[in-house]
Amino acid sequence: MASMPLGSLASSFTAGSHLTKASWNKTKKIRNEYPIVRYQQQHNLKHHYKCIELGSTYKERARSNAVNAIVGESFESKPQDYSPKSIWGSVKDNLDAFYRFTRPHTIIGTALSIISVSLLAVQKLSDISPTFFIGLIQAITATIFMNIYVVGLNQLTDVEIDKINKPFLPLASGEFSFTTGVIIVALFLIKSFGVGWIAGSWPLLWALIITFLIGTGYSIDLPLLRWKRFAVLAAMSIVVVRTIIVQFAFFLHMQMHVFKRPIIFPKSLILATTLMGFFSSVIALFKDIPDIKGDQIFDIKSFSVRFGKKRMFWICVSLLEMAYGIAVMAGATSSNLWSKMITVFGHGLLALILLYHAKSVDLENKSAITSFYMFIWKLFYAEYFIIPFVR
Repeated sequence: MASMPLGSLASSFTAGSHLTKASWNKTKKIRNEYPIVRYQQQHNLKHHYKCIELGSTYKERARSNAVNAIVGESFESKPQDYSPKSIWGSVKDNLDAFYRFTRPHTIIGTALSIISVSLLAVQKLSDISPTFFIGLIQAITATIFMNIYVVGLNQLTDVEIDKINKPFLPLASGEFSFTTGVIIVALFLIKSFGVGWIAGSWPLLWALIITFLIGTGYSIDLPLLRWKRFAVLAAMSIVVVRTIIVQFAFFLHMQMHVFKRPIIFPKSLILATTLMGFFSSVIALFKDIPDIKGDQIFDIKSFSVRFGKKRMFWICVSLLEMAYGIAVMAGATSSNLWSKMITVFGHGLLALILLYHAKSVDLENKSAITSFYMFIWKLFYAEYFIIPFVR
């Protein structure tokens, strides 16, 4: 049977509606006299109106489907509008990616080290002045900018390795393009030297220059460079910056440039340099333990690859325990009672906490090893809170 067009069907139902209204009065007149007829007519009328409703519903559905089809086509053919919420979400994602790109744990360590070493140059309460804070802010800002350059350059040269070892980093994950990484690194390098030049402090400028040279040589893949491929050179690169440059350069920045005093090397600076030598060595050695897989694939001859993660893990723990032992002995010889108490008790407590955590680490679990590595950074931060009390 041929189907009736939608328009004809709707018209016939509409016409039927008018006929029903015209005959309603006649039906009303006879329905009381003939109950059976009234029942049949009611049944017929209900059936008739049901057909009208079905026709109307069919028509509405057809119209709705047509509208939906048109709307669907329009959405597919036009790009989705950007709402303020989606823009804000994009900004948050980029900020989060930049946060991970900067390797924030290294920035925190850098800032705390500069503050701690700068306080070693304070000899009296009046030294804590606006001049002190200006010099401190100049040192922190310039060094953090240089820190971002160093860690960013390392990511630019390690994209393929990081896809295995650190896939959460924005270059390895594809959140940042290589060009974006280059722009960020170049921008912060320029800003770092700019702040150092404006400050006019030669100790600060030399610290930035040496950090730039070592950080570049550590990562960049050029003849005689990319020192991270060689275990000893890689460890020395980190130790020199964290131990010698940070301790002496920033102390001299405050002592000579800010306070205008002659060069001296107090006991607290010597102890700080010794302890940071241990911590920097441990950080340089331990950071490769979670990265053994990628280092082996790309022929990076780290100590962890050579000696195995278990041996390197306990070597690192032992070195830190030795550092705490030296700090306790140095504190015990202090003539200042409050300095002796803080130094001995503080380092003794940290030594016990370190040993407790080390015994609970599952060396077959990469996440557990990485978590312990971040714990070492927390111990590193804690050290800079104790060092200013060494007198």
